[in-house]
Formats: sequence, structure tokens, C-alpha cells
Amino acid sequence: MSEKTIFKKIIDREIPADIVYEDELCLAFKDVQPQAPVHLLIIPKKEIASLAAIEAEDQELLGHLLLVVRKLAEEFELSNGFRTVANTGEEGGQSVDHLHFHLLGKRALQWPPG
Repeated sequence: MSEKTIFKKIIDREIPADIVYEDELCLAFKDVQPQAPVHLLIIPKKEIASLAAIEAEDQELLGHLLLVVRKLAEEFELSNGFRTVANTGEEGGQSVDHLHFHLLGKRALQWPPG
């Protein structure tokens, strides 16, 4: 069995996080190294390594995660716009092998991102 990711440890309450939303399928918390005034991470409780590892059975879960992104964008008053990012793989900048969406807002975001 592989070692738990930091996100799994947060889900299991083994390490603290500033949790802003939770339901039976997912958890959202503030990023510890925010890149914008609002920087949240939305993660499924199901352990999925990345978008490259999703399967057809995850369709409903992924839709749910995006609805949570929209809900949090409303709650954090991101009406002027926001960015949602899912880094995938090493070259995509993924640092934790657990699917997660970054929700960033409350500042003008540049393009291209990096």
C-alpha cells in the first residue's frame, strides 16, 4: 500500500486545514501557499491521482466538483471572474498525486499562466 497523500491526510483529519466546505463527496480548503487573495483547493474524497486517471464511473463526481467550484466562487464573491486549474502530471505542475481543482480569484490573473 502506498503512503497517504497530504490531501488524504487532510480528508482523514490527520493534519489540519482551513476547511471552507465539505460534503459526502468532496472537501475544499484554503491553499497554504495562496497565489491570489482567494485560493481554494477542491478535492474529491475518492482517491483519484489526476485527471489522467479518471474513469467513466467518475462522471457524476466530476460534475459535482465543478458545481462546488461554482458554489464557492459565489460564496467568496468572485463575481468579477475567477480561474479554475487542475494541474496534471509532472510537466503540468501537479505536486500532489490526488485530483484537485484550484479556485483562484480576487485579483486580475494573467495569461499565459506560467
